[in-house]
Amino acid sequence: MLGELAIRFALGGAIVTAFALVAEVFAPKTFAGMFGAAPSVALASLALAHARHGGDYAAFEARSMLLGALAFGLYSAACVAAARQPRLPVWLGAAAAWAAWFAVALGARIALLGLGGMS
Repeated sequence: MLGELAIRFALGGAIVTAFALVAEVFAPKTFAGMFGAAPSVALASLALAHARHGGDYAAFEARSMLLGALAFGLYSAACVAAARQPRLPVWLGAAAAWAAWFAVALGARIALLGLGGMS
């Protein structure tokens, strides 16, 4: 457990560093922040999943990550839409964005796994 955590830390850090180096070469400089954290953690997790469980498991994890990104994208769009409504209370906009995320995430889970879970 601790060894896998150390590998994730080292691999994730190396990938973040690689993205930061690429961002130093290209403009705009926001590439480092935009692509630094989440993709590096995802790549490290997929590499470890492939090494430990094989290609089918890593492919399943990758599909799950893509569906999670879709749900997060919709959540972000809902936040923007709610923020543009001056009379909408913040708590209601946040609740609507969370509801949109939950609907897409649940729908994606059912589409990927079915109602019974991973078989």
